[in-house]
Amino acid sequence: MPVKVSVVVPVYNPGVYIEDCIASLKRQSLPPDEYEVIFVDDGSTDSTPGRLDELAAEDPRVRVIHQENSGWSGKPRNVGIEAARGEFVMFVDNDDYLGDEALERMYDYGVANGADVIVGKMAGKGRPVPVELFRRNRPHASVENAPLIDSLTPHKMFRRAFLDDIGLRFPEGRRRLEDHVFIAEAYLRADNVSVLSDYVCYYHVRRDDASNAGFQQFEPAGYFKNLREALDVVETYTKPGDLRDRLFRRWLRNEMVERMRGRRLLGLPEDYRRALFAEIHSTVVDRFGPGVAAGLPPAQRVVAALITADRYDDLVAFAEWEAGIALKAVPEGVEWRDGVLEVSLSAEFTSGGEPMRFPAQGALATDAPPLDAAEAIAWVCADSVARFDKAAGDLLLRERTSAAQHFQPVRVVRETVSDQGGDRVRLVLRATASVDPATAAGGAAPDDGLWDAFVRVRLGGWTKECRLGPAPDGNRPRPQAGLGGGRVVLPYWTHPHGNFALDVDRATKRLGLDRVTPAPSPSTAPGSARPCRSRWPRRPRSCCGSVRPGSSMCRAPYPPPRTSGWGRCWRPICRSPS
Repeated sequence: MPVKVSVVVPVYNPGVYIEDCIASLKRQSLPPDEYEVIFVDDGSTDSTPGRLDELAAEDPRVRVIHQENSGWSGKPRNVGIEAARGEFVMFVDNDDYLGDEALERMYDYGVANGADVIVGKMAGKGRPVPVELFRRNRPHASVENAPLIDSLTPHKMFRRAFLDDIGLRFPEGRRRLEDHVFIAEAYLRADNVSVLSDYVCYYHVRRDDASNAGFQQFEPAGYFKNLREALDVVETYTKPGDLRDRLFRRWLRNEMVERMRGRRLLGLPEDYRRALFAEIHSTVVDRFGPGVAAGLPPAQRVVAALITADRYDDLVAFAEWEAGIALKAVPEGVEWRDGVLEVSLSAEFTSGGEPMRFPAQGALATDAPPLDAAEAIAWVCADSVARFDKAAGDLLLRERTSAAQHFQPVRVVRETVSDQGGDRVRLVLRATASVDPATAAGGAAPDDGLWDAFVRVRLGGWTKECRLGPAPDGNRPRPQAGLGGGRVVLPYWTHPHGNFALDVDRATKRLGLDRVTPAPSPSTAPGSARPCRSRWPRRPRSCCGSVRPGSSMCRAPYPPPRTSGWGRCWRPICRSPS
């Protein structure tokens, strides 16, 4: 059987962190004779080489290549490409892991859509990952019609013939951003890129000791020298104009402006952030025309203007103001309607813990740099009011253990609330999200687990996220459990913080019952429900019972067991599972 996918894993001293990677590769749903795993050990000095050799001896899918240390991941990946026998090549880092069906789904999706590159949905466990890119499946994506440029890590699947035809390989040696150079060229030269968003394919993991290569502090001059090489790729394969500016904007936004904002800037040592600022200023002035920053939202555009004007002190003052801005989202209602959980909420930004207040009259900011930090703040606030009609809000469900997350359908109303005698206003988003247990996970039922609700708001150049909650103690909705997609879905409030979450088919232990209400007998339940038995005391004030997966009801003989036969059907209202 021809090999469909070759998985290439560059390895250097991962220790125990490689075990999750190994386990996920062995669990793949793709038939064992249709994929191979190539570990390229880049001179590890721990026990990893022996561990990999043992694995290769017992598993015919696994090959191990040992080499002297090259200093970074580029050469090991290139060695893996040359050794690969598969139709496609997939890159995985040694401290990350794949979803069990990742290879099969990505391969089938890529073949069905004639893709040279397949981007699988990512989840970040302690690490940031793109969000907007994975809002929906994109069978025919390009840098023109999708935010592909937001995802420049190498953890994707590539048609081997495509890599060979264009001679694409990673830059080698001890350096940064080799993946940016490789991925940017792949996007710009591929006939088609497919984005698979309805299944989490790749789990990007931060080690407990934060020793991942990407978390190490970098030397600014070398980093931005390597970044300029990625910009060179864009210049090679695009013409001057809107597309090039939009692509360049990704590096300006993510690698420069965001490093100079709020707590991220203030948390750096003074000498380091000055050196970082100097390199960023030089790169912006040398490489970016005015059209690059012009497309940024107001807060980011102000930071870019201060960088361009070499105004370090004003930049720090603006960062001190931004550091106090946060998002607050308050749940206002939770109820089931025709099998769908309707969650209503309000959300607004806060500053220093208080609702953020904006000028009543909005005005668009100019492109010129502000005179000082105070004017920068005034510009951003006025511009946010003027563009409030473009503010967006989302509700995401994120599984607590895996970090898999999914957008939920949401209806948003924007409300300007007068404050301080009408001179100032608060900008409030009121939203209602519809959570369908049968389709909440990208069109499928969510996996068993605890799913936390997060609210995400984009306004004024800020994209902020927070938990949904806490709900006010005295007015906290108490929704019942529901059944959908063959699973029991229990909405609850976390303890002690009171944030909103869903328990999906996980409440299989003994549950305390706050109250029990009778339902008409006989009653009906979906065919996927399974009966369970509970023991009830003679005169209960509170009772304990067991709820099994797939059941939404608890049957118990009542009055006490001396009465023969089944009594009424009882619905348990359960305390928070924490």
